[in-house]
Amino acid sequence: MTAIGAFIKIPLPIVPFTLQIIVVYLAGSLLGSKRGLQSQLVYVLVGLAGLPVFTQGGGFMYVLQPTFGYLIGFVAGAYTIGLIIERVEKPTRKHFIFANLFGTAVIYAFGVTYLYVALNLWLDVPTNLSHVLAAGLFSTVGVDIVLAILTSLLATRIYPLFNTIHSTKRGVQNELSNTSSRSY
Repeated sequence: MTAIGAFIKIPLPIVPFTLQIIVVYLAGSLLGSKRGLQSQLVYVLVGLAGLPVFTQGGGFMYVLQPTFGYLIGFVAGAYTIGLIIERVEKPTRKHFIFANLFGTAVIYAFGVTYLYVALNLWLDVPTNLSHVLAAGLFSTVGVDIVLAILTSLLATRIYPLFNTIHSTKRGVQNELSNTSSRSY
């Protein structure tokens, strides 16, 4: 799903705007910290292995792209969102909004930092922080905040279904482990 979101894009200078972030929000909100992290990590590793799942292709050299930090942020963001939601017994819309907005901050922290370092160190494009913030934060963060809120509304509706599925699965696994540990 993240790869599909990568190809639904609006081209902007330096940092293209894609719908990948919606999948990151849903991964953290619905899959939880561990599985959300795993889903995004698999996406990044598949892209680094050479499959063209990133907005500009794939391959290990993609780590030199100035936008690679956002991909690292997706992994950390999904984990953070999941961690916040897992801490609440019955998350509400407010919990999902807070978690996704906090996850947005995590994604941008990794993305903007990496963008600044990449441009100034190995791409030899000397730029100041205000230019990096304009291109890597201010040009897209408003839309991402709206998407975080809209995705939170969707996650609020879907989460009870996922929670029921996970609870049922855990119950079946517990029952199977209890059955297998009994002596006959």
